[in-house]
Amino acid sequence: MKKFRKVLDGLTTSSPVNQGGSPVCGSAAGTPSTALTPRELEIQETLMSEHFQICKTVRHGFPYQPTALAFDPVQKILAIGTRSGGVRLLGRPGVDCHCQHESGAAVLQLQFLINEGALVTACADDTLHLWNLRQRRPAILHSLKFNRERITFCHLPFQSKWLYVGTERGNTHIVNIESFVLSGYVIMWNKAIELSTKTHPGPVVHLSDSPKDEGKLLIGFESGTIVMWDLRAKRADFRIYYDEAIHSVSWHHEGRQFMCSHSDGSLSMWNLRNTAKPFQVTFPHGKTQRDGRKESCKPILKVEYKTSRNSDAFIVFSGGLSYDKAGRRPTLTIMHGKAITVLEMDYPIVDFLVLCDTPYLNEVQEPYAVAVLLEKDFVVVDLSQSNFPIFENPYPMDIHESPVTCTAYFADCPPDIIPVLYSIGAKHKKTSYSHKEWPLRGGTWTVGSQTYPEIIITGHADGSIKFWDATAITLQMLYKLKTSKVFEKPKSGDVGRSAELVEEDPYAIQMINWCPQSRIFCVVGISAHVILYRFSKHDANTTITSLEVRLQCEMEDVISPSDTENTPCFSDPSGLSPQPQPPSPRSNTPDSVRDSIPCLKVKDRTIRMPPGYQAELVVQLLWVDGEPPQQITSLDLNSAYGLLALGNCNGLAVVDYLQKTILLCMNTLELYGSADPFQRLTRSPRKNRQSTSGLTELSDNQVSLDLERSKSPTSAPYTPSLHNDPRGTGEPVSNLRSCHYSPVFYLLDNVKGPGRKLSLPTDLKTDLDHVNGHCTSPTSQPCPTGRARVPGGTEGPRLARRGPGRPPFRKAQSAACMEVSLPVSSLTEGYPSRRAMLQQLHGVSMYSHDEHHITTYSWSERESRENSFSRSRSSSVSSIDRETKEAVTTLQFAESYGRKSDTLPTPCLWVGTSLGLVLIIPMSIPTDEQERQEDPVTVAPTGTVLMLKSSVLRFAFLDCGGALINSPYEVWRDQHVPDVPDRPRKRKLVNFSPSSSQEASGDGHLAVVCSERQAKVFFMPSQACLYVHNITESSFVLRADVVSVCNSVCLACFCANGHIMTLSLPSLRPLLDVNYLPLTDMRIARTFCFTNGGQALYLCSPTEMQRITYSQEMCDNLQEMLGELFTPIETPEAQNRGFLKGFFGGNTQNFDREELFGEAAAGKASRSLAQHIPGQGGLEGMKAAAGGVVGELARARIALDERGQRLGELEERTALMMSSADTFSKHAHELMLKCKDKKWYQF
Repeated sequence: MKKFRKVLDGLTTSSPVNQGGSPVCGSAAGTPSTALTPRELEIQETLMSEHFQICKTVRHGFPYQPTALAFDPVQKILAIGTRSGGVRLLGRPGVDCHCQHESGAAVLQLQFLINEGALVTACADDTLHLWNLRQRRPAILHSLKFNRERITFCHLPFQSKWLYVGTERGNTHIVNIESFVLSGYVIMWNKAIELSTKTHPGPVVHLSDSPKDEGKLLIGFESGTIVMWDLRAKRADFRIYYDEAIHSVSWHHEGRQFMCSHSDGSLSMWNLRNTAKPFQVTFPHGKTQRDGRKESCKPILKVEYKTSRNSDAFIVFSGGLSYDKAGRRPTLTIMHGKAITVLEMDYPIVDFLVLCDTPYLNEVQEPYAVAVLLEKDFVVVDLSQSNFPIFENPYPMDIHESPVTCTAYFADCPPDIIPVLYSIGAKHKKTSYSHKEWPLRGGTWTVGSQTYPEIIITGHADGSIKFWDATAITLQMLYKLKTSKVFEKPKSGDVGRSAELVEEDPYAIQMINWCPQSRIFCVVGISAHVILYRFSKHDANTTITSLEVRLQCEMEDVISPSDTENTPCFSDPSGLSPQPQPPSPRSNTPDSVRDSIPCLKVKDRTIRMPPGYQAELVVQLLWVDGEPPQQITSLDLNSAYGLLALGNCNGLAVVDYLQKTILLCMNTLELYGSADPFQRLTRSPRKNRQSTSGLTELSDNQVSLDLERSKSPTSAPYTPSLHNDPRGTGEPVSNLRSCHYSPVFYLLDNVKGPGRKLSLPTDLKTDLDHVNGHCTSPTSQPCPTGRARVPGGTEGPRLARRGPGRPPFRKAQSAACMEVSLPVSSLTEGYPSRRAMLQQLHGVSMYSHDEHHITTYSWSERESRENSFSRSRSSSVSSIDRETKEAVTTLQFAESYGRKSDTLPTPCLWVGTSLGLVLIIPMSIPTDEQERQEDPVTVAPTGTVLMLKSSVLRFAFLDCGGALINSPYEVWRDQHVPDVPDRPRKRKLVNFSPSSSQEASGDGHLAVVCSERQAKVFFMPSQACLYVHNITESSFVLRADVVSVCNSVCLACFCANGHIMTLSLPSLRPLLDVNYLPLTDMRIARTFCFTNGGQALYLCSPTEMQRITYSQEMCDNLQEMLGELFTPIETPEAQNRGFLKGFFGGNTQNFDREELFGEAAAGKASRSLAQHIPGQGGLEGMKAAAGGVVGELARARIALDERGQRLGELEERTALMMSSADTFSKHAHELMLKCKDKKWYQF
């Protein structure tokens, strides 16, 4: 069957390819087509499948939903358990390891084997696990599954191999850590309490051995019962019955007294000499009321009682506040002598530990810090200073400070960018931290041999941007940028723009575009705005330029063409500078609709900007006729060209950020001209729109039309009604410049009368073949409210307006806020394409705003429609509406060929749409620096169209040798440095045109285009399709990038079904296809990104970032890049107590637990009680975890070595046995000779 499929694939591959580059029928994966190519390409591809392997490298961020905390005081290692079964191990900076239980059960408790390099975890599925921390990637050595009882508490005494396990039934079991088997010694709940007690004491909530005598075990039950159990005598020394429930117990180091925390907010102190009642009960936060009663307080969940040699004891507890103060934040209270310090926390406290140097419980503890685990943060408090400052956390625990909405990953950055960003960001750091060294100093970490600068950028819901140094699998924040400072803050009583237009998170970041070489940074916000930043080492007082774009697909105002084809249009010189702000939306009457206003108001005054990234330009999309602007779906910036392009579901806009002007503003249909491959049907106009009965009703004032036609989107808003426009004669003709428009575009912009078929004269139809939409004036562009004309078809559909009850924007769908878990099956069935998923992702429709006409159709219908190039159109309103709103999904500036007849590459803009179409827009950019600042840039759509299946995601360009062609860029220069008179500052451009890397300038280059389902390689300028590969049929690609791996390039794809694939270039040969990660939530889709060097990252939880590698070379070198968790350290010796102190205070009594709990004394436990599960830790686990071809070879080599070793041992044993046999034979022969002549009576 496989052979038959290969034959069919070969047949389909040989199908002809038309001149437009789209095959007549589907072609097979990665095989060259038989169409004639301009030349025979002989590119030697070096990448093989052996170069790829998927492996997780490191996880950054705060452990999501933490549940438990543990600390090794000797190794200085801290562990955090999570609700999803994860364990995070933290040491010195760089020592950061993540482990995961396969079951995914929540971690209830953690216990270190102090200074042994091991960790015990107790999970919610009643299983104990023993982790080996002596290897760089910890593994489970043993597991013990309890079948009949639920685990509630565990305790492991220092230097003991016996673990005490308390259960929900109130029983206490004992587990041997070495063999991980249960002992026959069990403390039953009915033996621990008195026989006269009629009620069950409840689950075990505390277990600890007495510091004075290790043979005494203190058991605390939830009901308030405390039992001191004598392990030797197997009976209770004393029992305490308290009225309030117990949450925790803490010993004094001398073992004479202990402290309990209770559910009523009280602390009780107990003395072992008199256990009838507590000798002290305090309510730390409970005040005495007038009637003499204590006010009710919240429970004290945990207390720790630590002594100090040179000062009073420390009592640290969480909770206990009074109920009458609502809205108070969670607190941690530190009682030191008579002083009580209350530390308010930002999040609820999960657990805390008082850190001490000594591991011995019977010594003075000398606490030096408190590690506090919060729900969304990790804080360490310095106890050595009276004001209790916190330590500066070296780990990136604040990734989720504001929910992450997008990510970008840049490998092999310029080496000078990281120190510069760090020096700028260090000036804004807090200075109130403790000056002492970070207390978690365990493990060792060294920078690996193969390191290069890496930067990760995260965008957040509050509009902030964070730059992170990700070099050598670490993560450290470099610099933080707040984009909200660009805009005016809404006044408290103002219910205007931000309050009405955007519900929440109006500054949320959606896209990031960064050029590391020129240091130009561009962000896209959820309020349909783009901000451009330049980097400077000096502060500056500047004014932010604001451009407003009226990017809306309007198709209902039509009039007949004018008599002349080349109708002059005029440009307002004032468009070169920012225009006055449009009227506030509150100035309109309630009956009027919002029009020509942005969502946010940019600061229009001079602003002092500190060193770092400084805002230079803001581009905002405007409301049109009561409809808010659609969110921006694509963005690209080129520093060498000085251009910025943005697109959404309405169309495309190109901005010259050097001259601060808008060059092009068109809806998508206008870009095609005569090359539109689809027949687009019409739909009925709105009834409440005023219409005319004919097509010949022209404006009475042609000059008014021309003036309005030439207005820049930055000028006064354009009114739909063209009659009696008061702004028509605002400027004398002598002050205006003319610009040339295509007559068709001018016609469609000024035609009035909706719902009519438009028939053009024959002489105008010929112009459709070369419609370019020229705009030679930098301040002028075709009016975006015009109607696109399609030859042979009818009028394009008019957009339905948003209903009055529908909010214009949803809350920012940040990657961290998306908690909806989606089954994998629903993604392949319910989301037939990436566009359908983006509707849920962005909260907007990619095709229509009409809620009254949205219909759903089956997956098979969508699949057949998207895989068909004919794309027949039905007459239903919903299908027309969906297909006409064609979104611009990707943009790329490059040196390319805009037409087949071009002989040299020129600056071009490649545009990809949601219908799988690719348009190439050439541009004419002045080369001289002075001319570039003054002369206009010409943008001329040619109508060149390439076709793929489904939405276009990525462009890349290769030369004829198969090397990646990087985009040209401008070398960074600080614009705020004073110019030296002798050395005028000029722009320095670096160009990577295809001709620069080849001997002949006319050889052309290869264009790689990837869509949701297909990848194609075109030869330019002939536009011949050389290779086609159908990436997936049952799913769709979420992310695609052309990356460099092992000194070559490949196409990396991440699909919605969880598959990660790599394809060779240019042949599109599959190299890797691994089912790595199913798309269970939208967070992964929003944040997954590839980068060079075989690395990728995604947000695996709202607070954590997972980095992976798909390079075999990095997988092999990963061990040396990871930190060592365990370092050999001698265990500190116990202090000598002295004769008098030991005589009067009682020496600590040591006893042999093996005699009590061993199999010889206690017998075996019931097999049905718990089941032992062997783990795969150590060397065996590493062998089993190895994967790929290299892993197989390594395992074979290891097996061969072990076999040779066993054969050698067998040979040695055989030789030893032969030698023994020879010796025995020799002695037997000697004995026979000695006794041969003797008589029987001589023996």
